[in-house]
Amino acid sequence: MTLVIMAAGLGSRYGGMKQIDPVGEEGEFIVDYSIYDAIRAGFDKVIFIIKPEHRADFEDTVGKRLKGIKVEYAYQCLDDIPEGAVIPEGREKPWGTGHAVYAARELINENFAVINADDFYGRESFKVVGEYLKTAKPGQYCMAGFRLDNTVTEHGSVSRGICTVDENGFLSDVVERTKIEVTENGIEYIEDEERFPLSADTTVSMNFWGFTPDFKEVLAKGFKKFVRSEHARPLKDEYYLPTAAREAMDNGASVKVLKTSSKWFGVTYREDRQQVVESIKELTGIGVYKKGLWR
Repeated sequence: MTLVIMAAGLGSRYGGMKQIDPVGEEGEFIVDYSIYDAIRAGFDKVIFIIKPEHRADFEDTVGKRLKGIKVEYAYQCLDDIPEGAVIPEGREKPWGTGHAVYAARELINENFAVINADDFYGRESFKVVGEYLKTAKPGQYCMAGFRLDNTVTEHGSVSRGICTVDENGFLSDVVERTKIEVTENGIEYIEDEERFPLSADTTVSMNFWGFTPDFKEVLAKGFKKFVRSEHARPLKDEYYLPTAAREAMDNGASVKVLKTSSKWFGVTYREDRQQVVESIKELTGIGVYKKGLWR
């Protein structure tokens, strides 16, 4: 199994942005813990999706210290688009998370998971996704489903995919809410300047997906249609993984929602970093991780 890590949005020096400041006692980044958990769950290859100019930085940090897993690199570039498509004049950024995984298409030949580089998902999340992917057949996808209250921060709003799960545990819909906040009345999301309550146990997506190789065909078809379509914001609109997943579901694929009690950690805001450091230290103290992951 392969772990695909979306990291093209990180800074020019890996470790130089607040999202990937060292959080472990021996300089580990959040992504180190994800890879460590993935190895324990049976993954044997990792693909970093990066910008070409960042490869040396990756090799000099995480890349050179990893043990027990094959490391490869894919490049997310603005001009990696289907034949016949045209880049809108003035567009500078690549095309989103769906495009990121599309960029790794030639390196993916086996069942694979996709994560963000700057999110901490927890050991249990990798375990349940890994177990599912070991036997998944074409069109049998999965997603790690987190409790909403395990994914919010007290320092500001966050974006989360609010999931609708059917009675058999399969995803029927996912809606991106871009402004979710913890308030004195509980958790709420804001839309058109109005506030709406959300239950603490609402299942949300944190961009931790599991796919079989046929998903590459879904991405190729969906992305081709996306880049050739008219867009309200041609310089900013992006092709997202949840969009591709919905397109696959419309054509008969299924997405099993694997619920996890793991608590998400991340550094959406600078104030979040100290909590991440303390949480990693606590997990190390009780033996979930060893001190010095790669020693």
